[in-house]
Amino acid sequence: MDKRIDNYITKSADFAKPILNHLRKLIHTACPHVEETIKWGFPHFDYKGMMCSMAAFKHHCAFNFWKAALMKDADSFEENNKNSMGHYGKIASLEDLPSDKIIISRIKEAMKLNDEGIKVPERNKPEKKEVVVPDSLQKELVKIKKQHLLLIISALHKKENILIGSAMQRQKRQKIKEFQLQLNGCQKVKYEIGNTSENSIIMLKYKNN
Repeated sequence: MDKRIDNYITKSADFAKPILNHLRKLIHTACPHVEETIKWGFPHFDYKGMMCSMAAFKHHCAFNFWKAALMKDADSFEENNKNSMGHYGKIASLEDLPSDKIIISRIKEAMKLNDEGIKVPERNKPEKKEVVVPDSLQKELVKIKKQHLLLIISALHKKENILIGSAMQRQKRQKIKEFQLQLNGCQKVKYEIGNTSENSIIMLKYKNN
């Protein structure tokens, strides 16, 4: 037993404690060789790799299988997970859980997937789009570069924006400044300059017409 999980349960809301303790007990019943750990701030249970996890929120708990997409209840898991971040939906009491028999059966199914070394298929990566920077923007970048800015350009494909992040040399704090510039062939561009104690960051977003 991992004491960090003991502490996690102790610090959870009163409604969550019996739920978390019950799930933990069922996991150990189904998988005696399970290894407990904390990942991303909440309890995980590993068996020959990641297997399942649980978490407590303000008004509900959540329980998840790492390879849910490959399990018999994959469709219902996906539907439940849409609004609750949990494969069994929002668990506010023990009554919201399936029977112990069903949960243990699903845990053993997850164990089998790990025993057989079956991996979750990789998600299809979006096709990379060529980023075209207009000449007018290039000229503005040259001006910025002369101010000792290191330019980093990356495309935000989903929003079809270009994001330019720049790390400035160390300097004193200054107030956030905003100004707009009209570029030929582009919409108005908005610069936001923010400062930390060490670096100034400049963000520039624009969309092609």
